[in-house]
Amino acid sequence: MIYSTFATSIYTPSYPQVMERFGVSSTVALLPLSLYVLALGFGPIIGAPLSETYGRHIVYLGSPPIAALFTLGAGFSQNFASLAICRFFAGLFFSPALAIGAGSNADVFRIHERAIPTVFYIISPFLGPSLGPTIGGFVTVRKGWQWTQWTIIFFAIFGWATAWGMSETHKATILSRRNKSLGIAPPPSPFKSTSEKIHFLVTVTLFRPLHMLFTEPLVGFFSLYTAFNFGVLYTFFASFPYVFGSVYHFNVEQSGLVFLAMGVGSILGLPTIVILNKFYYLRAHAVAEAEGRIIAPEHRLYPAMIGSIGVPLGLFWFAWTARSDVSWVSPVMAAIPFAWANLVILMGCATYLVDTYQALNGASALAANGILRYGFGAAFPLFALQSKLCLMLGLLEELLTILE
Repeated sequence: MIYSTFATSIYTPSYPQVMERFGVSSTVALLPLSLYVLALGFGPIIGAPLSETYGRHIVYLGSPPIAALFTLGAGFSQNFASLAICRFFAGLFFSPALAIGAGSNADVFRIHERAIPTVFYIISPFLGPSLGPTIGGFVTVRKGWQWTQWTIIFFAIFGWATAWGMSETHKATILSRRNKSLGIAPPPSPFKSTSEKIHFLVTVTLFRPLHMLFTEPLVGFFSLYTAFNFGVLYTFFASFPYVFGSVYHFNVEQSGLVFLAMGVGSILGLPTIVILNKFYYLRAHAVAEAEGRIIAPEHRLYPAMIGSIGVPLGLFWFAWTARSDVSWVSPVMAAIPFAWANLVILMGCATYLVDTYQALNGASALAANGILRYGFGAAFPLFALQSKLCLMLGLLEELLTILE
């Protein structure tokens, strides 16, 4: 699944070449990045009903080839509009596999065993984007911007090939296939017609998450918090090349290497969550189980409580030291606590929402979180390099000119 998010940021080192190739501004040239990230937010809407109806495995196998075709189209684009559109649909079809990972974990692991597998699943939205600019910088300089898209296809083929060795994990699908092989009639459907089933899927996968986002304070505020952090993370994809290029005169390849600090911070989040899970959550779970009660979901928030310190620390550190009279090492190091905090906060908030709302409502809560998170991730890079918000009007004007 890491290739889905890797594909977001590998594009960023190439946007100056895209500006030159298609004659657009820096803000417009970042649109293929933003549109791809925005499309990832629709993953639960597409992936959830498909995986619940046909199983997880078919989604893992079916969506990446379609996404790879749109990625191929992005690389062969002869105008900017086709590049932006192909990038959006590539993200749309890469997103289902990314979205149903939480469901696969829930299929295989019991509730008190999910922390460690879930963190490996959640790290992909952070580790993938940190590797993208590093590889993209070298590819752009040596091969050109089109090769950033070809590289995505290579990674997708590798990930797709590994999915062939997986087995189906969705319980209902496994039972349905077993009953069919034994000649047992399936249980009666709760839906009287196809339209009723479609109405249920649309309500559960789209309207319920949006409804919870605005009517459930827990979902709304936790989603807003994690979405802001995620938006700032994607802001770095536009601001890092600018800061290290203009202040420290880094070239494209050197600016790409800076993003490895994000990967280091994300990796440091793993032992943090493992330690907190072992010494706090599992102990509290054992006590609750001995007393015959269910552990309170608030015990999931220990990582988020600790990580909340890292976000302002990393941002202040970066902003204060990113100047010519301070070594480039300092702002690079500042990215580590920010990335670490971003991961552990998301982990704490996501597991808390799942434990609080349980099963179907928990999936809707995570879908709401994902929609807002990727929405912020798409919007923030567009104004990262702007000094005035009114320049967004210029962006809209330029888009209309391109479409005409």
